[in-house]
Amino acid sequence: MDRIPVLQMGKFLLVTIQVDLYDRLALNLESDLVQMVSKTGARGVLIDISALSIVDSFMGRIIGNIGNMSKIMDAETVVVGMQPAVAITLVELGLELKGVSTALNVERGMELLHRKIGSLEDTTEEEEHDDSSTD
Repeated sequence: MDRIPVLQMGKFLLVTIQVDLYDRLALNLESDLVQMVSKTGARGVLIDISALSIVDSFMGRIIGNIGNMSKIMDAETVVVGMQPAVAITLVELGLELKGVSTALNVERGMELLHRKIGSLEDTTEEEEHDDSSTD
């Protein structure tokens, strides 16, 4: 059975989609990513779709699902490398990709994840400090 590799880079998972996604492969990716977030405790997921020239409504929903599931599991999702035609198609289909941030390329996506995770960790540390000072 085909699988798209999911690489762990520190606190983040990196997925580079290099092939056209058919439905079963997209569903496997969704399942694999959510399992990897749980298994590794990843705080961010970066999905590189720069090799995709077409994203249909099903794939758009899968990306949105990954973002929502990751968010529930305390991880941020960033999609990078979106081609202009893909962006136009997603807008025309009315897909908002809630729970997913976007960046132009992998470098900017990693910076965005670092900022998002950093601000979340700062908030958590402040809450823990506030809790301990009330004892």
